[in-house]
Amino acid sequence: ASISLAPVNIFKAGADEEKAETARLSSFVGAIAIGDLVKSTLGPKGMDKILLSTGRDSTVTVTNDGATILKAIGVDNPAAKVLVDMSKVQDDEVGDGTTSVTVLAAELLREAESLISKKIHPQTIIAGWRAATKASREALLKAAVDHGDDEVKFREDLMNIAGTTLSSKLLTHHKDHFVKLAVEAVLRLKGSGNLEAIHVIKKLGGSLADSYLDEGFLLDKKIGVNQPKRIENAKILIANTGMDTDKIKIFGSRVRVDSTAKVAEIEQAEKEKMKEKVERILKHGINCFINRQLIYNYPEQLFGAAGVMAIEHADFAGVERLALVTGGEIASTFDHPELVKLGSCKLIEEVMIGEDKLIHFSGVAMGK
Repeated sequence: ASISLAPVNIFKAGADEEKAETARLSSFVGAIAIGDLVKSTLGPKGMDKILLSTGRDSTVTVTNDGATILKAIGVDNPAAKVLVDMSKVQDDEVGDGTTSVTVLAAELLREAESLISKKIHPQTIIAGWRAATKASREALLKAAVDHGDDEVKFREDLMNIAGTTLSSKLLTHHKDHFVKLAVEAVLRLKGSGNLEAIHVIKKLGGSLADSYLDEGFLLDKKIGVNQPKRIENAKILIANTGMDTDKIKIFGSRVRVDSTAKVAEIEQAEKEKMKEKVERILKHGINCFINRQLIYNYPEQLFGAAGVMAIEHADFAGVERLALVTGGEIASTFDHPELVKLGSCKLIEEVMIGEDKLIHFSGVAMGK
């Protein structure tokens, strides 16, 4: 007896399957189209693209940055999506060369298309690319020069690298100025390579030429009321702690009292707890306290009376970076002052940038 099996569809409704020549041709067309899209932006004579977003709040973007262009477009072709993802990885890992890698990949596929038409197997082409990659890497390593021992030439190399990158950006008219800023900022890291230590703050007002590199650290916060506005030889305790009360909060709970005196007693008890915590913090021998959370009015008064600058609600990234550059650690308990590592700097003061006030830390360990 013969058994006949009905065909089983394993794909979802509306799914298409492409095989062999059709699939290869689709990949070639999609990838080459992406390469042709950004090719005109490449090089010193590259042109800008005008991107118009659709929707109710449509915006216009003028750019020649490959990563920006490819992020803005929507593609359905699988090969095109691979090239778009590749440019994103290049942008995240290196920060430049997004257009170059896209155009290079597209041109390789364009040449591969002619080889495929000559009946050369795809695996043979891939093997050739791998051999070419190895030869290219060896040639680049052979041609590379290391001026790490020569401070003047090393700086020149960094200036040239930064200048090449900025030549294709909208900053090109202020290239020399920003090249100096970028190189000086990187050199101050002293080889650590920790780019998190470089903090970029943007403020409205002025021109691009007014941008400058500060030797210290800027925190986008204001000093509390009745606090010292200037502190020299600062000893800084950086914390992430609640300053209201050290108790379990029961949300939605209610307390019923029969007189205003009872309310005053509750408030006084909370104040005593706050005061006790402030006293534990002051035992660290500090003159600046920076907390990620709120400090509240009463503890702020106590810090002001003790001559301690108190800064509240510093954002997490700012607190992390401040701990890094001042050499301190973020504390959450204060029972053992000898175990807490304090940050330090030569001067803390309030400065005006544009129309905003910021707190400036100068003479920090990683800002020199």
